[in-house]
Amino acid sequence: METRSRSERSADSRALILDAAVACLVSDGYAGASTLAVQARAGVSRGRLLHHFPSREELLVAATSHLAEAMLAEAADHAVEVGAGISDEAERVDRCVELIWATFFEPPFWAAMELWNAARTDEALRAALRPQERRLRVAIRAVADRIWGPTVTGHPRYPVISELLFTSMRGVAMAYAFEDRPPATDPHVVLWQSMARELLV
Repeated sequence: METRSRSERSADSRALILDAAVACLVSDGYAGASTLAVQARAGVSRGRLLHHFPSREELLVAATSHLAEAMLAEAADHAVEVGAGISDEAERVDRCVELIWATFFEPPFWAAMELWNAARTDEALRAALRPQERRLRVAIRAVADRIWGPTVTGHPRYPVISELLFTSMRGVAMAYAFEDRPPATDPHVVLWQSMARELLV
């Protein structure tokens, strides 16, 4: 049997810790996502957790960013696959809107909401979050470009409309913390699709 290297074992334990941190944020909120809670959920030693993440702030910010980037990349790959079978640009826009909207209901979004809210009054968390947020925003833009495809991204209105859709979806998604209804049936979806078709196709 092949023996795993130290770096492979380290990567495995880091992934376990990151997954556990997001799970704690989503299920228990920022207050409940202590390093002890994350350690217990991940099933790693205290030393192993601190080796990877010396502070709670670094741990939670890294966890959210890591999983958000992975989720976005997966969404982009899926969009490329779906788009390959669509020749009508208006239909492609509709599918893209639906796909981007769906990403706001994945665990990384709700974990990020917990961090953003806590960062308002937590200076250490805010300092840790700021550079990661900038990096994640760049990743989000790059993935959004892949989802929309070259025809739409080449439109002169694309930068402004893409940003408008993103911020609008983020605001509407926050209401689902209090509402229990299928996001796919949200009336905003039709509105976003209509606006994107009219302004980008």
